[in-house]
Amino acid sequence: MTASHIPYEILLQRHRALAQRVGNTPLVEFPSLTEDLAPDVKVMAKLEWHQIGGSVKARAAHAILGDTLLHQQALGKRVLDASSGNTGIAYGALCAALGIPLTLCLPANASRERKHILKVLGVEIIETSPYEGTDGAQAECRAIMEYHQDRYFYLDQYAHPANRKAHYHGTAGEIWVQTAGEVSHFVAGLGTTGTFNGTTLRLKEFNPEIQCIAFQPESALHGLEGWKHLETARVPEIHDHGIADEHRTVSTEDAYDMVVAVAREEGMLISPSAGASLAAARSIAEELEYGTVVTTLADDASKYSEVLDQLF
Repeated sequence: MTASHIPYEILLQRHRALAQRVGNTPLVEFPSLTEDLAPDVKVMAKLEWHQIGGSVKARAAHAILGDTLLHQQALGKRVLDASSGNTGIAYGALCAALGIPLTLCLPANASRERKHILKVLGVEIIETSPYEGTDGAQAECRAIMEYHQDRYFYLDQYAHPANRKAHYHGTAGEIWVQTAGEVSHFVAGLGTTGTFNGTTLRLKEFNPEIQCIAFQPESALHGLEGWKHLETARVPEIHDHGIADEHRTVSTEDAYDMVVAVAREEGMLISPSAGASLAAARSIAEELEYGTVVTTLADDASKYSEVLDQLF
């Protein structure tokens, strides 16, 4: 895994230094989403693109790579994983800073911007079927490992416990402190499921009364890159279906409408997945007389010009 010319101790030092560029993202209120609701209802969101790699995935990627550095069998190999883009970019940025070679299995229909960013970061890309999403990319990783275990170390973000631990130890505590303990509802989409699972487990320890709601696309054929329709997809091994207080769905149309609304009413350009998160948060807020609904916005619109072209 490690570049042979970089001493192991230096790699560990670099990884610890990169922690300064992970987490501690701003939490902001979206007043336009609650103007017509009860006065004591708030919708707030973590702007997760304020991290290395430009997305929420910096948290999991940094934690997974830190765990990987502890494995002697990883030394001298390329790290390998599957991604729809954001985790891959987070890996790419971190691996570039660490001096670690990275190979990424990526669905061929990932956005043009994401592919360009990965190539600039020096990532080796193996494109997989656009019809199989990240399930197909994971299958390709497993096929590679079957024949090339001597060359690659498979990170497997969908099964790695560090994925949700990053949010247990980071995201949840940030939300608790930033809301001064006033968070009443937490909502997050399901992709690798690390954000929802890890944050929920810790928030429930702070206050068992906090309602934690998971959402996913309403159908298998959707346009919300990063989220999974779990009824028709491979369920990540780190996911615990039973910890959610409620499960909901969000339509692609509602997510895209939210992207437009937030741009025009909040002056913020967000991604479709972030639009879905706010759409889910708004649906919960509509049912409340008081409360603080918190969600996470995985990334901004900078990697989605093709989507924005369609919207505007």
